Amino acid sequence: METRSQLVGVSSAIREIELEIESAGRTDAKVLLTGESGVGKEVVAHRIHQASRRRFSTFVPINCAGVPDTLLESELFGHIRGSFTDAHRDKKGWLYQAHGGTVFLDEVGEMSVRMQAVLLRFLETGEIQRVGAESGGATANVRVIAATNRNLMAQVAEKNFRDDLYYRLNVIHIAIPPLRQRPEDIRPLVNYFVRASSTAHHLTLPRVLDETMARLESYTWPGNVRELKNVVERLVIRARNDVIPPTDLPREILLNASPPGAPANGPLIRAADRLYERMAIEGESFWSAVYEPFMARDLTREDLRAVISKGLEQTRGSYKLLLELFNVPAADYKKLLAFLRKHQCHMPFQKFRSISVGAESIGVSRRPVHEEQVVNFR
Repeated sequence: METRSQLVGVSSAIREIELEIESAGRTDAKVLLTGESGVGKEVVAHRIHQASRRRFSTFVPINCAGVPDTLLESELFGHIRGSFTDAHRDKKGWLYQAHGGTVFLDEVGEMSVRMQAVLLRFLETGEIQRVGAESGGATANVRVIAATNRNLMAQVAEKNFRDDLYYRLNVIHIAIPPLRQRPEDIRPLVNYFVRASSTAHHLTLPRVLDETMARLESYTWPGNVRELKNVVERLVIRARNDVIPPTDLPREILLNASPPGAPANGPLIRAADRLYERMAIEGESFWSAVYEPFMARDLTREDLRAVISKGLEQTRGSYKLLLELFNVPAADYKKLLAFLRKHQCHMPFQKFRSISVGAESIGVSRRPVHEEQVVNFR
């Protein structure tokens, strides 16, 4: 399920989503899309826009997690000159630019409670009040489609998400299952991305060998369709003799995918275990093994938390020893902690103090951690 305007797949889940898109396209009702990172929520949002009477107007995607909260209000609603530092001229926001069209609020669950209140007011009145303005200004007629990989009901219960905003957004709810729950879609997606990548890079269309396809189909794809798309693009670029052999597959797929002929639901190494191995055993840096795919949204917050937890189990809660374990320079200590806190993945060290260190979870040896080191560096 990828590209901006096309759903690819043969599963019953894809057929159900197509029916939901058709139904949503007949109205201007607000839509809430839920699902893990990388499942294709923006694709579904764009398809709803194309199926609606607004299809000839603007479709504006907004990544709420990609804009600092201090700037998000200005980006959404605009600002007037002099309202804050660097506001050298009046600016019209994204909502104004989308008048008559559709606004896609991706990662809406990452909004602060304050920004949620500002968004709720707009949804109720349609009025755009630019930052620094003393009163309301123009109104905008836009359709709002929101998306999140979070459990918003749990967020509501924890007082991190407004219940009135949740119910305002959740008029039509479309849940998109992860790729591992619809493995029958992997083959058509691979074929689609092979053709698309070959065309985009002006390359001869390569043939995917049967063993290669079997391993792709047996991998769990923690980054979902986005991860699959990126992997296929790399395979197409590297293809020699117009074929894609299994030896070209990334290491994590060769290690984690079930070999051809193995049971379809055989045990697989969890993503966190494999990432831990790449850093603690193979010497790869946290910044390349975890940070880069996380920022590219190929890893979820759950994956990141699991990796950090696994490392803290080894270091018994010491973040400074975690630097050495994950091959992070000592100078990056504050940078690492800031990154983890920003994405709500900073784990309390106290819970790991009494955990005994062992290698049984992944069956490999690990670097020894001495208690006196933990005490000295914590």
